[in-house]
Amino acid sequence: MTNANLYLTFAQQSFSHADDRIFLQTPGREPLLYSQLDGLTAQLQHRLIGLGVKKGDRVMVQVAKSYEALILYLACLRAGAIYIPLNTAYTAAEVDYFMADATPQVVVCDPRGFEALKPVADKLKVPHLLTLSEKGEGSLQDHVAELPAEADVVAVTTDDLAAILYTSGTTGRSKGAMLSHENLRSNAQVLHDYWQWQDGEDVLLHALPIFHVHGLFVALHCALLGTSTVHFLPKYEVNEIMRLIPESTVMMGVPTFYTRLLDEENFDQSLVSNMRLFISGSAPMLAETHYQFTERTGLSILERYGMTEAGMITSNPYDGDRVPGTVGFALPGVQVRVADDEGNALSAGETGVLEVIGPNVFKGYWQMPEKTAAEFRKDGWFITGDLSTMDKEGRVSIVGRAKDLIISGGYNIYPKEIEGEIDLIPGVKESAVIGVPHKDFGEGVTAVVVADGSADISESVIVSALDGKLARFKQPKRVYIVDELPRNTMGKVQKAQLRDQYQDSYAS
Repeated sequence: MTNANLYLTFAQQSFSHADDRIFLQTPGREPLLYSQLDGLTAQLQHRLIGLGVKKGDRVMVQVAKSYEALILYLACLRAGAIYIPLNTAYTAAEVDYFMADATPQVVVCDPRGFEALKPVADKLKVPHLLTLSEKGEGSLQDHVAELPAEADVVAVTTDDLAAILYTSGTTGRSKGAMLSHENLRSNAQVLHDYWQWQDGEDVLLHALPIFHVHGLFVALHCALLGTSTVHFLPKYEVNEIMRLIPESTVMMGVPTFYTRLLDEENFDQSLVSNMRLFISGSAPMLAETHYQFTERTGLSILERYGMTEAGMITSNPYDGDRVPGTVGFALPGVQVRVADDEGNALSAGETGVLEVIGPNVFKGYWQMPEKTAAEFRKDGWFITGDLSTMDKEGRVSIVGRAKDLIISGGYNIYPKEIEGEIDLIPGVKESAVIGVPHKDFGEGVTAVVVADGSADISESVIVSALDGKLARFKQPKRVYIVDELPRNTMGKVQKAQLRDQYQDSYAS
C-alpha cells in the first residue's frame, strides 16, 4: 500500500531539495528554513508518541500563531494523528464542548489560557493539557530538542483523517468537519496549479490566523508545495503589510485587508510593482472594492469561494476576466451545480442552492451521522446552503445564504448560538441576531432585543452579560431594544425586514 500521508507530499516536493531556502520569517525571530522542517517535525512526533498519541488520536490546539504551532501541525500529520485547530478567541466555556465532543489525547493551549482550561480538561479526563506560546515556549516543548531528529512517517490511506475543523451549527451545536489526507492534498495541488504558483520564486505575505482553512490549508499548503518563502505575521497590521508588499509576490486575505489598504494614501501602483497576485476570500467582497483596487494599482483581485467542508470550490481565473461580484468557475476536478430543494439542477441564471462534488469534499461530521446524511444528496452531492446563480459559461455568483449565516471578518457566525445566550439574560423576552453591512468586517453582528419588563435592559447590559460567554468575534457590535420583532403570518421572525431596517447601522 502506498503511504498517502499528506506530510510526504510536502516533504518530497520541498523539504529535501530546498537547501537553505527560508520557509517562514517573522519579525523578531530567526528565519525557519525548509531544511530544518524534517528534523523538527520528527522531534515533535516523538514528543507526541511519548504522550500516548497513536494513529487516529485527536490533538486539539488553541494557540497563537508561531513557527512551533505550524511544526506541531506537520508533526501531527506525520504521526497519523488528527489535528483540531481552535479559534484563539473561543472561551473556556466554548472549548468545553469541543473537548467533550472530540475526546482528544492531547490539548495544547496558550499559557495564558491554561488556568481557565485546566478545570475543563480535568472534568473531561483529558490525558494531557500542555502549553505553547507565540514565542514557541511552553510545556509542549519540554526536552523536545533532546529527541531524535528522525522518525518514520506513519502510513495512512487516502480516506484517513488529517484534521477536524469545527464549524458553527445552525442550532448552536458546532459540527466537526472531518477532512482526509486526500481532501487536503487534492485541493492544495489544484490551487497550486490553478493559481500558477512560481515554485521557488513566490514570496507569500501571510497575515491570516492558522486555525481555519484559509490561513492554514489554502495559504500555507500552496507555499509548502511551491517551496515559497512566507512573511509569517502574527496578525494583520496595515503598516507592516505596506512595508512587506514590495518584498512579496502573493497575498491572501479577507476583504477587510483590502479596504484598509485602500485607506492608505501611499498604497499605489508603484508599491505593488513586485506583486503578481492578490487573492480574497472567506467573505463576500463588494464590487466597489474591486473597482477601487484596480483603479489604484492596475491589478485585479482574484476572488474565490470555499468552505470548511470542502476547502476551495470555485475561483476566478488566473488568466482571463476576474469579474467583480462573482466567485468564478469550479476548480479542476470539482463539479458544482445550482439546484432546487430536491437536488434538481437549475438552468443558467436561475437562483438555487450551490451543491458540490469532488475529491475535496469532506468525509462528514464527526459523530453526527444523521446530520451528515442530511447534508448530502443520495448521489453524493454536498449541499453548501449558499444561494447562487451560474451563467451559461459556468461562472458562479453567491447571492445569499439559505442558512442563517453571518460572515464577519472572515469568520462564520450562526445567530442561533448568540440568540440562545441573549435570551438567558434576565429581562430579555426574545432576540434576533442579524448581519448588516460593515465596511471593515463585511457584516457586523447586530442584535435586536425585546425586553420582558422584569429587569432593566440596555445595550450595555447585553454586551456586559455576553462577555466571557462568547468569543469576541461573535459578540454584537450594536444592540437595539425594540417593543416587538416583525413576524409573518406563520409567526416566523422576518430577519430580512430587520436587515433592511438596520442596514445603515455602521454606515458612519
